Amino acid sequence: MSRISHVVYEEAEPEIRQAWDNVVEKHGSVSNMKAVLLHSPTALNAVLEWYSLYAKVKPVLGQRLTILFCDAISRENACQLCSSYMRKGIIEGGEDPENLILSERDKVIIGFGRQLAHDPNRITDETFSKLLDYLTEAQIVELTAFGALMIVNNVFNNALRIDIDDVLAEYRVRPEIAFAGSSRYQANKEQP
Repeated sequence: MSRISHVVYEEAEPEIRQAWDNVVEKHGSVSNMKAVLLHSPTALNAVLEWYSLYAKVKPVLGQRLTILFCDAISRENACQLCSSYMRKGIIEGGEDPENLILSERDKVIIGFGRQLAHDPNRITDETFSKLLDYLTEAQIVELTAFGALMIVNNVFNNALRIDIDDVLAEYRVRPEIAFAGSSRYQANKEQP
């Protein structure tokens, strides 16, 4: 259960209602994460910049690889909510998330996402050089900022234990499978 209550539209101040209406207008609905973020329109706006960068990254990577990049980050951070959301996208794209066929480009981008989430200080020159084989410097800047905002989503959802949305119920990841390779999940699992 979420550590922070969801904002209730009917009980909210006018500024919060306006922010809610803006979310619905731009995104179609208010997810559990956004319903908690609505406690602070400033925090909400900061996190919603993910969508601005998504619009820049998607034409470069394509829908599939953009989702796989986010999934790699979310799995590395053991974020069940975001991983379930990305799993939904992978399945709706016609693939089995546990049996993906990846090109070399896919592997480079996904590997970069995992390392970005795991330890950005240890992104090697070799990894960066491989990125430059597929992306321009400007594209790498946008991809890195996009990945960092994905990490923000993961941290927010994990720290505040945001409930998984009902629309994700059938896509819910099983942590023991989805995060088995994640060093962070293993570390968290060992803690009391």
